[in-house]
Amino acid sequence: MSQPSVLAALLAGLQGGSIEVVDLTSPLSSATPVIQLPPQFGQTQVFELEEISRYDDRGPAWYWNNFRSGEHTGTHFDAPVHWVTGKDLADVASVPAGRLIAPAAVLDFSDHAAKDPDFLVEVDHIKAWEADNGPLPEGGWLLLRTGWDARSQSQEAFLNADENGPHTPGLSAECARWVAEESPVIGLGTETVGTDAGRAHSFDPAFPCHSYLLGADKYGLTQLQNLGSLPPTGAVVIAGPLPIVAGSGAPARVLALVERS
Repeated sequence: MSQPSVLAALLAGLQGGSIEVVDLTSPLSSATPVIQLPPQFGQTQVFELEEISRYDDRGPAWYWNNFRSGEHTGTHFDAPVHWVTGKDLADVASVPAGRLIAPAAVLDFSDHAAKDPDFLVEVDHIKAWEADNGPLPEGGWLLLRTGWDARSQSQEAFLNADENGPHTPGLSAECARWVAEESPVIGLGTETVGTDAGRAHSFDPAFPCHSYLLGADKYGLTQLQNLGSLPPTGAVVIAGPLPIVAGSGAPARVLALVERS
């Protein structure tokens, strides 16, 4: 008798509840927080819906909308071409589909971030996690849990800015370089508005997660939710950005598969 296929076993696990689907995506609406740059720079678009018809004389049996959005609004995927260091690398439509499904390592620094919104992850933090959980997954995601998703309903609380700029957790410049150049992961996922810490405009280089990771042909996922529902290891992330030709990134539906006993 033939053995059941891997895909059949996956479907059985999903239908039977032994594999849970966790939605890591922030709902996308006009209230979704967006990054704010200094006024001399171009600004991203707040998400907008424009109704085309809703069961009326514009279309009696159907409801649909046009939408307008920045590529980097809400839960979204950063392609390498987003940053000058990756300007000759892939746009979002060129990212190989096989790289959109990958294992995840979830590093929880929510207690640190609760005490210090400017908390920075260092290489030693990651190495300490590896000592307890094993190495970061080859070709996987490093997901940074900070508890910041609890702020996602408020633009002010999410950006957490004052006269000195935003205050949100992230990686130090040296840690960003290490993740880009020495770690086996394909990208970094965060709960904050971008992959960089709020103070990263003043780092050397500025915005090191963008500079180092995208320049190394790696990726970013931002404004993730529900990382607290994932184990430190074992989850599989499915990232589905819109394949915008020449796009620097795109809003994405991001799911995780988690095996439950």
